[in-house]
Amino acid sequence: MEFDLHTLIRFFPVLLEGLWMTVIISTVSLGFGVIIGLIACLGKLMERGIEYRLATNFIDFFRTIPEMVLIFWVYSCLPLLFDLRLSAETCGILALSLYSGAFLAEIFRAGILAVPREQIEGALALGLPKIPVWRFVILPQAIRRMMPAFVNFLTELIKASSLLSAIGITELVYQASTLGAQTFRYVEFLSAIALLYFLIILPFSLYSRRSEIALVRRTGQ
Repeated sequence: MEFDLHTLIRFFPVLLEGLWMTVIISTVSLGFGVIIGLIACLGKLMERGIEYRLATNFIDFFRTIPEMVLIFWVYSCLPLLFDLRLSAETCGILALSLYSGAFLAEIFRAGILAVPREQIEGALALGLPKIPVWRFVILPQAIRRMMPAFVNFLTELIKASSLLSAIGITELVYQASTLGAQTFRYVEFLSAIALLYFLIILPFSLYSRRSEIALVRRTGQ
């Protein structure tokens, strides 16, 4: 079997359309996931009360459900239970946002808790209000500490977006599978999207690795 480069070049714009959909879905899901994750993180940091219990249950629930099950449940069950009309794209974004929020909440919490306690106590002892303490002491250090894990999760989210092809979203995997079925050239199209995923994710992986090494050198942890 020969690798049909001509067919791949002919339909490559269709793959780029799928790539663009993948980028949009991942970006929007990440944005909503950050918001959900911050809310859940704040609830978890309270360590008691109904906010803490709700945040803990949310994180535990959505961290343990397989992504594919969550996607199918949101797509197939949620509209039936609440009599809603939701597009496949909306269902996919909602599912990935919930998935992202649960994981990002723990990433955010770990970054905040990694800030040395004595620095926070020292700032409060100097009479600084809580908001400046968070702004100038906690958040700058927490962001640096959580960045490697955050970028690693971003790569996982991009890969998880490929599961949305199962509900008909025209992202990268869907387009490659459709073109493969139409032309019987699965090798060409699946190899092409494997290379595209590699080119997208590799820079994030390298950045995460380097920032993690820099963090270890800076903190000695």
